[in-house]
Order: sequence, then structure tokens, then C-alpha cells
Amino acid sequence: MQVFRTLDEVPANYGPTVIAIGNFDGVHCGHRWIIEHTRNCARNLGASAGGLGTKCIAVTFDPHPVRVLRPDVAPRLITPMPERLQLLAETGIDATVVLPFTKEFSHLPAEVFARDVLRDGLHAVEVHEGDNFRFGYQAQAGIAELKELGRQLGFAVISHPTRTVRGMLASSSKVRERILAGDITAARALLGRPFSIRSTPARGRGIGTKLTVPTINLAPYHEALPANGVYITRMKIGEGPEAPTFQAVTNAGNRPTFGEESFAVETHLLNFHPPQQTIDLNENTPLELTFLSRIRSEMRFPSPEALKTQILRDVAHALRYFHLEQLMTAAPAKNHQ
Repeated sequence: MQVFRTLDEVPANYGPTVIAIGNFDGVHCGHRWIIEHTRNCARNLGASAGGLGTKCIAVTFDPHPVRVLRPDVAPRLITPMPERLQLLAETGIDATVVLPFTKEFSHLPAEVFARDVLRDGLHAVEVHEGDNFRFGYQAQAGIAELKELGRQLGFAVISHPTRTVRGMLASSSKVRERILAGDITAARALLGRPFSIRSTPARGRGIGTKLTVPTINLAPYHEALPANGVYITRMKIGEGPEAPTFQAVTNAGNRPTFGEESFAVETHLLNFHPPQQTIDLNENTPLELTFLSRIRSEMRFPSPEALKTQILRDVAHALRYFHLEQLMTAAPAKNHQ
């Protein structure tokens, strides 16, 4: 997938294009449903035009518009831009245009956005949007106005209703709400995949060139995190297909038993066994932490011994989860033998 960081980077002869516009935070089921329709329409239009190569592109914004317009209430992101671009690339679209969102950009009238960005900049022949889409200065225009502008400027507009998953609206705000509530199962259903974050090891935790203990603390992370509690997780250490991934239990919280009010995301690797095993690790090593299930909320224990007993229960809970997961994964393969 090509990535254009400004409209000026888009080649003058790029297109024609079929476009989906949005913040795409999370790239959840609703987003992917619209993108799939957009991609299919681009292919059909290209075929009907004699194979002229109609492109399917996503248009998104950086930073999130609310961070510019109302920073005091700006949401924590489900997927920061690098992860968002990777997820968009996995949908099979041709390109993503990341428009820098500034206060000046926010003052563009709807008709100027439609003319200068969609028609002249991106050569749109068709635009796909959710039926709650708003754009232009102070979000004064919606789908009806976009359709009218499309008629005037020469591109079609296709609106899509908000999709529901298990009775929940598939929206970024709903996904974020479920994550912040610790409802990892619902968030997974809406995303169509487990929720994960990317970070690096925390500084000052004794991290050397080799990992020799089975616990890793994440560096401070300022985007969306699940509610304080204990979770069954997986941790990938490093990048690329050869990077090891471990079963884990993660505590996200303030560790109240020890009287500390410093928030930490602390992950205990279950199938890493030092000193027989070591892992190359430093403060810049990429980590990907995937949240699979919530075990319990954070709580204060009367003593470190009581905490240790509960940790053993948490680990046993996680091991049962991974054992059942392995059985379920093996069952289809056995049935096909």
C-alpha cells in the first residue's frame, strides 16, 4: 500500500479513485466493511472502464481532529497512526492519504474540501461513507450535502449504515468504551481481532542486553489501555516473523498492595524459562502486547503473601485458557484428517 502524507505527494495522474474517508481509529469491523465495498467498487469500475486502473484509497487525518479542535476531551487512540496504516494495508487497498489536520484545515468549507481534495486532488469518481459522516467547517455538512456536491463536481457518493456486531454499534467510540471498561471480549468482537498495543520496555527496570527474568514492564503508554486489572495476554518481543511470542499474564494498574501509586503495565511471561532461555532485549526493543481475556479487577491484598497466592491462581487461570485454546485449534485439524 502506498502512503501519501500530504495531498501534494499524490501524483497528478493518480486515479481515477474510489475513496473511503474517516479517522479509521481501530480499523474495526465497520471500517473494514465499508473499505471492502470501496475496494470491490473500484475493481468493478476499473473493469468496466477497460482496465484503466481505478484505485481504491482511504483518506484519514493526523492528528485526530478532536486533538486539534477540543484537546481537553480528545480520545485516547485505539490504534496510533503506524498501527492504523498497517491495518489499512492489510485490507488490500491501493493507498492511504494521511491529511495533516490543522486549525486552518478545519476551516475549509465543505464545498472547498469536495472540490480541492476529492475532485482535483484525488480524482474521485466515487466516495463511500458512513451515513453519520460530517465534514467542512464546524462539521456543517453531512451525507446529503456531500451527495449534492458530488452531483455538481462529477463523483458519486455511496452512504452505508452503521454496522452492528452482537447488538453493539461498530464505532470507534464504542470500541474505545469497551476497552476502557476492561471488556476485552466485546472489544475483540467489534475489532474483529484481539486488542493490542505496541511499546518498548520501561527504562530503569534492570533491562540489559539479555532478558533473564520472566517479567517485562512496558514504557509509559499514553493511548487507550484496558481498565486496571489482570489480563491473559500474549507478548511478541522484537519484529518480523521470527520474533518470539509468549503466553503471558499482564497486570495493568497501580499495584496498591505495595502502596505505590505509579501506574505500570507489567507482563509475566508464562512459557519463558530463564536461565535456560534468554532473549535479546534493550530499551528500544519493539514489544506487542495482545489482550485476550480479563481475569479480574485490580485489588489490594492484606499482605505480599496473599498477593502471591492470588498470582498463582491468575497464572493457573491463564494456563487453562491457553490449554483450551490449543485444544480448540487442534480440533478442526483433527476433523480434517
